[in-house]
Amino acid sequence: MNKELLKEHLRVVPDYPVKGIMFFDVTTLFKNSECLKEIVDGICDIYKDKGITKVAGIESRGFISAAAVAHRLGAGFVPIRKPGKLPAETVSESYAKEYGTDSIELHTDSINEDDVVLIHDDILATGGTASAAVSLVQKFHPKAVFVNFIIDITDVPRTRPIPAEVPVSALLQLSEN
Repeated sequence: MNKELLKEHLRVVPDYPVKGIMFFDVTTLFKNSECLKEIVDGICDIYKDKGITKVAGIESRGFISAAAVAHRLGAGFVPIRKPGKLPAETVSESYAKEYGTDSIELHTDSINEDDVVLIHDDILATGGTASAAVSLVQKFHPKAVFVNFIIDITDVPRTRPIPAEVPVSALLQLSEN
């Protein structure tokens, strides 16, 4: 995988969405076809032999590569969304973020006990969203859960770490400093 290509095309926006946050903008990776291919190929290489049956993409940037990965792995795609965005019955999980609180939801028929689920999002920072997504998916009692990110920001304190028994991978490990 060409990590340098991804790093070259990544936009970093200081003080967004609030002062003191370095925002890693992956939309610059998505608009570049070579970078998007590297992302999807890199994730698929990691999970091609894991028996993934569902890829759960976290709103909203997680949807982009998660859907492409699901297609390539021959798996289904399920969206993890903010409250009120899914039209049928949902299950939810609340969590704290570095600049506020939020909740996420899945449809009650999204995942079953026979599934092997890959949760995907663009960035791992404090771990709040990812940890909540793991808790949410585990409510369905799937066979296995994996978590993947495009970027792991390594120098951000994990205020809500992902459970140790859940395998986590990231294509890039970067620092805010």
